[in-house]
This record gives sequence, C-alpha cells and structure tokens, in this order.
Amino acid sequence: MSGEQRTVVVIGGGVAGLATAALLAADGHDVELVEKNATPGGRAGSWEQDGFRFDTGPSWWLMPEVFDHFFRLMGTTTAEQLELHRLDPGYRVFFEGHPDPLDVAADEAGNRALFESVEPGAGDALGAYLASAREVYDLSVQQFLYTSFDSAAAYAGRRILANSPRLAGLLTRSLEKHVADRFDDRRLQQVLGYPAVFLGSSPDRAPSMYHLMSWLDLADGVRYPAGGFYRLVEAMARLAEAHGVRIRTSTTATAITTTERRRSGVGDRRRAVVTGVTVEDASGSRTLPADLVVGAADLHHVETRLLPDALQTYPRTWWDKAVSGPGAVLAYLGVEGEVPELAHHSLFFTRDWRTNFDAVFEAPTRMPDPASLYVCRPSATDPTVAPPGHENLFVLVPSPPDPTLGRGGVDGAGDAVVEQAADRAIDLVARWAGVPDLAERVVVRRTVGPQDFVTDVNAWSGGALGPAHVLRQSAFFRAGNRSKKVDGLYYAGSSTVPGIGLPMCLISAELVLKRVRGDRSVGPSVEPAVPVPTPGRP
Repeated sequence: MSGEQRTVVVIGGGVAGLATAALLAADGHDVELVEKNATPGGRAGSWEQDGFRFDTGPSWWLMPEVFDHFFRLMGTTTAEQLELHRLDPGYRVFFEGHPDPLDVAADEAGNRALFESVEPGAGDALGAYLASAREVYDLSVQQFLYTSFDSAAAYAGRRILANSPRLAGLLTRSLEKHVADRFDDRRLQQVLGYPAVFLGSSPDRAPSMYHLMSWLDLADGVRYPAGGFYRLVEAMARLAEAHGVRIRTSTTATAITTTERRRSGVGDRRRAVVTGVTVEDASGSRTLPADLVVGAADLHHVETRLLPDALQTYPRTWWDKAVSGPGAVLAYLGVEGEVPELAHHSLFFTRDWRTNFDAVFEAPTRMPDPASLYVCRPSATDPTVAPPGHENLFVLVPSPPDPTLGRGGVDGAGDAVVEQAADRAIDLVARWAGVPDLAERVVVRRTVGPQDFVTDVNAWSGGALGPAHVLRQSAFFRAGNRSKKVDGLYYAGSSTVPGIGLPMCLISAELVLKRVRGDRSVGPSVEPAVPVPTPGRP
C-alpha cells in the first residue's frame, strides 16, 4: 500500500492501461479507466465472424515470469486465470530458395541439435550464445526493465559496473554483426536476427544486447493461452473490476485538465498539476476529477493531442526526430479445410531481407515485395477459434509506418495497396508452404492497414508496435514515464520505458505503481508475503 488514497484516471484500456489500473486499485487507490473503443484491449483486441475468432494483435507468449509476477501482485496466479500450452515446435521457418523449412524446437536441447544439423559446430555455438543471452536477460530484468532510471542504482549498481565493458560492446555492435560473427549459415543467422522485429527494429539496427531475446524463444519456449490472447485481456479486466476499477468503454479522453502549480524549489520545472480528464461519451462531455492521471494510450497522442504545447514533455519536434517501429498489413483469414503445412507460428524469410528492412525503414519507404512475413495458425492448437473443418490464419506483413498506405476492409474492400499486399502474402505462403489452393479456400477475409492503427488505437505514424528499439530509444534513452511539465501525470505502454511487447506493457504498469509509491528500487517489486486478496475470490 502506498498510504494516501488518490483518485486516478487511466487513459487507454489496452494491456498497459488495464494493468496500471488494476495495480493501483489493488494498492488502495480509487481508479477509473476510460477507453475510446467499445471493448478494452487496444492492440490486443478480438474480432469474430462466422464462427472464427481472431486475436487482432499480440500472438507470442514470451517472458512467462513477467506475467506470473503481475498476477501474484494481484493476489492470484497465471494458472488460476489462464490455461497455457507450450508449443512444440515453437515455430516453423520457411526460407526462400530452400525446399524444406526448419522446425524450431520447444527447448534448448532440441534447438542445439537443430543448429548442429544445419551447420557443423553450430550446436555448441548456440549453447554459448544462449548462455550469454540468459546472462544478459537476467541482468536486464534485475537492472534495466523494472526501473524508471530515477536512481543511481539503475546506472551504477554493482552488477552494472562489473559488466560495463561487456555492455558497452553489446550496445555499440549491431545484432546482425553479433550473430554473423558466430554462425555462417544464412538460415541460422535469420532465426537469431528475427527477434529484432519483436522490438520494432531490424537486425542491422538493433543493438546486440537484444540477443537476449533468443533465450526466450529458443530455450524458455513459446506458449499460447487457450482461447486466444484476448483471454488475457478479459482476465485483467475482471481483476481490475474486482478491485474496484470502473472501466468506461466508448468514452474518449479529449483533454487532460490542469491548474497552475507553484514552484517548490530550484530546478522544479513542472508548471502545472493535473486536475482531471475531460471525456466524451454518448451522454456528452464532462470532466472526471483526478489527483493522478496515467496516459496509457499512445504517448504521441497523449502528449500532442491532450495537452497544450507549453505542457508537452514530448512535443511534435521530439517526435520528428524519433524512429517508429514498423507498420503492418494484417490479414485475418478463415480457411476451409486443414492447413497442416503451417505450424502454430510460421515465419517466411526472403533471401535478401536487408532489402525488406530498408523498404520499411529507409526513405523513400515502400511496401517490400517480396516480403518476409509471419503467419499464425492458432487453430493448430486451439479448436475453439475456428468452426470444425476450418482453419484460422493471421498474416502479418511488415510495412512502412505510413498511414497514407491506407486502410483494410472486409472481403477485399480495403484500399488497393493494403489488399494487394495481402494478396501477395497469401500467394507467397501458398507457394512456399505447398498449399496451392489456399486463396480459393478463404471463406472469411479482413485486412488491416497502417491507417487503421491510427484510427483504432491512435498510433503514432501508423506504427503497429511503437517507437523502435534502436540504441537512442532503448533503456534510459527511451521516453520516460513521468511528465516533466505536469505534476501527477504518468505514462504507461509501449511508447515509454521499458518498451514494446505485452511483458513490457505489464512492467510499464508496475513502474507507474512504483512511481506513485515513491519506490526507486531497481528490479521487480517485492511480492506480498500474504497474497493481496482478490474481492469475490474464494
């Protein structure tokens, strides 16, 4: 408990917003959450049609201990809330120019054997690579992820000082070079480089510190929540409401209200203090009073649309210099008949994927063609997401973060660039995976384009993920989670520390909790010896 009860308004009902609201309510605060859409979830949404149920966003369950920690802070466990399945294979990878895909195993031993079968000596090299990845991952969890970088311990703790030469090398060398120095086979290089995409970057742009990601998928394994990822959103909403959070959907925040603040000392730059959030819903406009406001929506939107220029910590000029992660063209496909050629997760890598990444990130940008892409087939694991005798496919094509590429639509009704990219992706999957009649078997089709991310979740520049994890937007270089101009205004979500992905959003929520408590420690919060009681739980 943080002591004084505060009235809190959380803007945005995605995973970060729900987690922040739930944690603050469990800590004794009076919390209201406003979400502009009809249902919570944000990017982690759900769409249903004709017996198919599609997760509209995240689909990889990695870093399970982060979820476990969050649920324990909430007085429950992951196992009580969700049923997780470990995937084996973790995923399948198709390569341009190679007739046979590689099945990435569910554990390190299987993957060492896989790498050895591709390149003599690569099995032992992978063992060393993953040992390093685990060490850096553990260091990151203890020093870099669960901190707002508001204390000296985050920069100069004993572990940091002991590892500083190594960290310097990992931060200044690209992931691409780090991998290429250890493995010769292009396929293995691509398997180890691809996790940069989870971070909104590319192997040649992401620091090699992020080789830690390979420990997650190649050793710790990939999981899936039965019923789909929206089950996580539903569980978090239940817990939040059980602790008293009032979740108001179809309620749009239009302004953060403030009052002038007296300066309290030298160096105090905050000019105002929050007083509430003005919202609009079906009944009209009103202001919700608040002692604290948490902007858990896209940070660009919160700063540039909900605050006046003089109170913006991250004004438009800041965003003009920032680097967005990729956009995406998505296709939700209901397919008649089975598609056993695809695993639960399948990746398709073009031979020259550097050209793919340059098309997405370098001006002038363009849709890559051919494009490396990702396909999720949750019906391989979960029969509830598709009618009997059908498959559920989610196709993601990385695109430039450019809203002018257009919107998607149902049954081919999206803008031309989006629909053409989806058509090319379906054709590529059909040819590489050996499913020649795939397009003819599609009975449900919906596409999503970069403009949809702007409309649906107020995404900066139409990005699908958030600001990219290039060096100057990683760790303490990333946007902070507390306003420098407005007292009582905090931020959570993929735009701020620690970064992109569901686990990072959960951690960002905990960082707000620590800020409110005045807890400047590094590392995860201490879990209560006696679990926090969940109202209504036996």
